[in-house]
Amino acid sequence: MTIRVMLADDHAVVRAGYRFLLEQVDNIQIIAEAADSDSAYREYFAHQPDVLVLDLSLPGAGGLAIIRRIAARDKNARILVFTMHEEVLYAQRALEAGAKGYISKNSDPTILPEAIEKIAKGQSYVLETIAQQLVLHYTRGEDGKNPMLVLTQREFEVFCLAIRGQTIHDIADNLHISQKTAANYMTQIKKKLEVNTVAELVRLAYLYEVT
Repeated sequence: MTIRVMLADDHAVVRAGYRFLLEQVDNIQIIAEAADSDSAYREYFAHQPDVLVLDLSLPGAGGLAIIRRIAARDKNARILVFTMHEEVLYAQRALEAGAKGYISKNSDPTILPEAIEKIAKGQSYVLETIAQQLVLHYTRGEDGKNPMLVLTQREFEVFCLAIRGQTIHDIADNLHISQKTAANYMTQIKKKLEVNTVAELVRLAYLYEVT
């Protein structure tokens, strides 16, 4: 059975590298590509791939928001996160949003097609080192240690966009919400994290390796 794959990454050279790698696998076919959040969402539903390989650092709303939007509309969506972010918090949020797999771009190249094949079969696939972090995260009860864990899924999405320099207007536009709603999210985020400025949010992100 041929696995129809879509690639979503903002770097054309990176997508070309993935395409070359995956086209060496007999049963994998690249049917679509996207370079930003909006096109990833649009192209996904235009082509209905068996597996979407998605980078979290997409311009626009970002990968987490797109995972949540796609999963809300397509309960059977099979999304594999392929990212530079190896922090357990990102993995946790992506899986909660609806991703079926999470691997790092620092992984051995053979892991990508292996993960795609497993997810296409309805299984999940999380890079072993990240899976171990997730287990430790829960068994050690670290929820009280990382302040970002008090944020809801949507608040975390807004937080990630804010620390990357997006304004309230940008956030509202990219997440398809009103500026008032975006501002309310920012107010709640600052309240929960006990900060007053975006600069302080950036500092927290740096301290807890949420970059």
